[in-house]
Amino acid sequence: MSDPSEDLVVGEDGLARPVWASRHEDLREYYDTEWGMPRRTEAEVFERLALEGFQSGLSWATILRRRPGFRRAFADFDPEAVAGFGEADVERLLADEGIIRHRGKIEATIANARATLALREAEGIGARGDLPRGSTLADLVWSYRPETGPAPRTAAEVPTTSAESRALAKELKARGFRFVGPTTMFALMEALGVVDTHLLGSHRRGSSGLWDETGTPRA
Repeated sequence: MSDPSEDLVVGEDGLARPVWASRHEDLREYYDTEWGMPRRTEAEVFERLALEGFQSGLSWATILRRRPGFRRAFADFDPEAVAGFGEADVERLLADEGIIRHRGKIEATIANARATLALREAEGIGARGDLPRGSTLADLVWSYRPETGPAPRTAAEVPTTSAESRALAKELKARGFRFVGPTTMFALMEALGVVDTHLLGSHRRGSSGLWDETGTPRA
């Protein structure tokens, strides 16, 4: 079993962070201000879904540093705008050095925008199949919030999938989404605050207000 102290780094500001969030200033800022904080709008969830898809096989730092380019190239991740992209836009994006130029991921993002719009007209979506017509991608993702969350002491104890991420991936795939495997969906849930995998001892543990230190949900 690894020593928890090996997986947390105390910065010059006296705050403890996991190793991955302590390597560069931009990762520290992202960890301190964004990662794991609740994001509940359709556009926010769609953006993160798209970026998680682009991250597949790459580091998050690579994606984070290109996020301004992604936002510019994909119309600030407005699902309606991206859903209207055609083949000319795909070719434009393949020539855009500000993003990851991967045809499959680009086409998946466009397909996912169209699937996001289709969800608005769907009935019976979500973890319990009870979300009404007019619900959004954000509503669907948040419906998979677990009853209890993990309380990892070390990086090795942080899960990479869960029953909920597997079920979410299955539903999204059935509804036409791409690049939405269980591991990617668990990372999405972590980033949005649907689950809290901050290490015990990190200054960010429980900071979303949705979970206490033990992984018990707050009202």
